[in-house]
Amino acid sequence: MTVRVVLADDQPLVRSGLRVLMADHGDLQVVGEAATGAEAVRLVNDIRPDIVVMDIRMPGMDGIEATRLITAGPAPTRVLVLTTFDEDDHVYGALRAGASGFVVKDMALDDILAAVRVVAAGDALIAPSTTRRLIADFVGRPAPAPGRPPRGGEGITEREREVLTLIGRGRSNAEIAEELFITVATTKSHVSRLLTKVRARDRVQLVITAYEMGLVTPPR
Repeated sequence: MTVRVVLADDQPLVRSGLRVLMADHGDLQVVGEAATGAEAVRLVNDIRPDIVVMDIRMPGMDGIEATRLITAGPAPTRVLVLTTFDEDDHVYGALRAGASGFVVKDMALDDILAAVRVVAAGDALIAPSTTRRLIADFVGRPAPAPGRPPRGGEGITEREREVLTLIGRGRSNAEIAEELFITVATTKSHVSRLLTKVRARDRVQLVITAYEMGLVTPPR
C-alpha cells in the first residue's frame, strides 16, 4: 500500500530533499507540496493525502493553525510535524491542535521515514528530545488542586497505569512489553483500552494524559 504524502515547508530545499528521499521508497509517494500553512490546508482539501509532513514556522498561517484546520474534520488527514530542534517552542500547541507526531530535522533520514510510516498507519510518535521538552513544560504548570482526581484517570487498572506511565516516558510497545514481562500483543490491548478509557485520539494524547495525571516524573 502506498502512503500519499503532502510536504509543507517554506524551504524549497527541505521539500526537495524529502521528495527525492521518498522517491527511493516505493511505499511513499509525494502528491503535493506547500510553502505555507494555507497552501497545505487547500492541498489537503483538494487531494486528501494520507499524511502531511508539516513544518511549524511558515509565513502567513503557521503549521499549528494549519494542523488544527486539517485535523478538524470527521475523517482528518494525519499530520506529522517535522521542524528544527531550536524551533519547537510550539510543540505542545501543535499536538493539542491534532498532530499525531513530532520529529526533528536532525534525526537520521531513515528515522524520519519510519515516523511517516508510523503516523500514516494510525499510530503516533514523538522524538525523545521533544518528550523531554514536553515534560519540562509540565514542570512549570500549576499542580492540580489537592483532592482533585486526575483528569481521565477514572477506571484505569493498575496494569494500565503502568503502561500509561511508560508511554509517557516515550517507550515503544516492544519496550513496554519487555519492561513489564508481557507480550507485545498484550501491550497493544492495554494501549487500545487506554485510548478508549481516556477518550484519546492516539498515542500522542496518551502521552499528554500521562503528564497531566502526574504519572511521569519530571527530570531534575
